[in-house]
Amino acid sequence: MKVLVLNCGSSSIKYQVLAMPGGERLARGLVQRIGEAEGSVVHDGETRFSGPVPDHSRALELVIEALLDGVVADLGEIGAVGHRVVHGGERFASTVRIDDAVVEAIRAHVDLAPLHNPPNLLGIEVARRLLPGAVQVAVFDTAFHQTMPERAWRYALPDDLYRKHKIRRYGFHGTSHRYVTLRAAALLGREPEQVNLVTCHLGNGSSVAAIEGGRSVDTSMGMTPLEGLVMGTRCGDLDPALPLHLQRVAGLSPDEVDHLLNKRSGLLGLSGLSNDMRELERAAAEGHAGARRALDAFVYRLKKYVGAYVAALGHLDALVFTGGIGENSVAVREGVCTGLEMMGISLDPEANRRAEPGAEVDVSDPSSWVRVFVIPTDEEKMIALDTYAVATGG
Repeated sequence: MKVLVLNCGSSSIKYQVLAMPGGERLARGLVQRIGEAEGSVVHDGETRFSGPVPDHSRALELVIEALLDGVVADLGEIGAVGHRVVHGGERFASTVRIDDAVVEAIRAHVDLAPLHNPPNLLGIEVARRLLPGAVQVAVFDTAFHQTMPERAWRYALPDDLYRKHKIRRYGFHGTSHRYVTLRAAALLGREPEQVNLVTCHLGNGSSVAAIEGGRSVDTSMGMTPLEGLVMGTRCGDLDPALPLHLQRVAGLSPDEVDHLLNKRSGLLGLSGLSNDMRELERAAAEGHAGARRALDAFVYRLKKYVGAYVAALGHLDALVFTGGIGENSVAVREGVCTGLEMMGISLDPEANRRAEPGAEVDVSDPSSWVRVFVIPTDEEKMIALDTYAVATGG
């Protein structure tokens, strides 16, 4: 079966086609600048279209045109479509086949993910119309973390706020954390139920998860993706009184505070230079004080979470780095692991430096009690695997 994986953002659509159940990637691409005067479609590294892409309907039509040019002979070959959906709330703890009731349930969670769920819904609606013969499946970023115990997901707020408004911690990047959990278990030669892990998904958005017996029991992001680590442009953890203070003393509106914390903070805000880790590492090596400040804060916050999750788990089999920063930053991995030897985490500096991008690598010292893995994430493959299982009743 050929499975189309769609990740629909507000102004872009990322897509892949995979042959299942083996997972061979047949095509990948990106539609950019939807709704702007000049959009584009890049398919397998080649620009296939430049011009206006007024809406998601036209964007998906362009995707289908690209797929019909050599990937599939007709649309009937696409047996299923897997949709990344950011927020499933408490309703969805697993991947589901999409019907009208599921669409309405996703719509009901728009207030929890106002930037993400609406474009996810648009993708679902357009795909159901343009590919009526394909099984449509929703894979939720939040689902993997629904195994967290109440002590981990509760905020210390009055109970009625949870009961009435579902104000609680949900966690994100679940598809990535789940994928690397399965791969780490395989590298350890065990079943997922037999491993305890701390998994670090590090990119422009970053999160850490505590995995006990293959199940998420805590994660750094909360009700929204703003909580937790220092990220590219997100502040992560901060004093909850600070947004109110900014409104009073700086005269910022709620929308301006939201923009500040989500778009102008994190690595960008600390460095005053960039949210790109590669650029910051180069600048720090050249003596840029802001870049050094940002890197130090990023590593320090991450190290604190790793230590906290080791304490929560009580026993750790492996520490996993993934995502663009986790897979490529030698300095971040070294900075996080240095000083954690008392927890059994010991990095092999030479193996860490030699780790090749795109490869699964054990970078721990042979004497380390805990393995340290670099595992490239593959969220699209995870979505395709889930989609295939739902579509075939597996």
